[in-house]
Amino acid sequence: MSNLVTFPGLGLSFEVNRVAFTIGGINIYWYGVLIALGIVLAILFAFRHCTEFGIDGDGLTDVVVVGVIMGILSARAYYVAMAPFSYDSIWDMLSIRDGGLAIYGGIIGAVVFGSLGCKWRRLPVLPVLDLTGICFLIGQCIGRWGNFVNQEAFGCNTTLPWGMYSAATEAYLRGSNVTVPAGAVIDPTMPVHPTFLYESLWCLVGFVLLRLYMKYRRFNGDMALLYAIWYGAGRFWIEGLRTDSLLLVPSLGLRASQLLAAVAVVGGLIAEVILSRRYRNQALMVHLAVTADNRKLQRQVAKKEGIAMDAVALPVEEAYAALPRREFLTRTAAYNVRVKEMLEARLQDGAPGQEEAEN
Repeated sequence: MSNLVTFPGLGLSFEVNRVAFTIGGINIYWYGVLIALGIVLAILFAFRHCTEFGIDGDGLTDVVVVGVIMGILSARAYYVAMAPFSYDSIWDMLSIRDGGLAIYGGIIGAVVFGSLGCKWRRLPVLPVLDLTGICFLIGQCIGRWGNFVNQEAFGCNTTLPWGMYSAATEAYLRGSNVTVPAGAVIDPTMPVHPTFLYESLWCLVGFVLLRLYMKYRRFNGDMALLYAIWYGAGRFWIEGLRTDSLLLVPSLGLRASQLLAAVAVVGGLIAEVILSRRYRNQALMVHLAVTADNRKLQRQVAKKEGIAMDAVALPVEEAYAALPRREFLTRTAAYNVRVKEMLEARLQDGAPGQEEAEN
């Protein structure tokens, strides 16, 4: 369960145990612990800043649960579908204790099912995706260290000072599933690129940049596009170094992650340029979030009056995206007090409440 990992050029070595701790005779691996830690920190960031994006925290809870579960399942399904070997049973396909989660599958699953969850919980999809983009970078930055513990997701040989070697890297490079980068010669006994580290640092820098940019975003969807561009660009060159890439067309050596990364970068840049021009010189206004309690009251009013929930008009209040978080919290709380009073009045007397809605 342990690997002696060395960085010969730096004179460093580490004894890395894959098992974090044991509960009732069951080993809990660092791989899962680090992925879970990344998810938890990303969720904490999302709940701390959701009000600044016009997102209600209670509603976001359900979306997060859906997104995390379906993201993990999609990440595994993506890996299994493109793995360069066959699985012996359905249980082997479901087991992730030894690794085998494809991040692009996780991103696609989280975005698709999370967006459906937003529709279900009546949350604004694009602002949620903006917040999700920066949260992805947190999770990916930390989760990639699970690859270090497992000694996987590394690259081809390198003479750089931070080149890494272990018995696990040598054993893998002597196997039959190695995807050799074009023009590279693989020597299993030599140090390799620690590509997990490259991606972790790339995501850390991306998080810092997006966090600084958050208050200056120009339109809904802006940060989601910038995430796609930033992560796609980094993943494209990092994937070109790796020796365990999932191949879309094995006969051509076409790497699935590089193709998706290129699509994300090109598509993201085109969309970013077009939308930036469209919203040029316009400050982004955020619709203040309606709480889950007020949504419940809205449903009650709709039921009492025999109309569709969307027909129960709520007052709309906006705030500049650049406002401090404390200002968002204060304004959102005051706004929901007014919404609650309006809805409770309609429940009490059955009046249409059109005047309050317009105000």
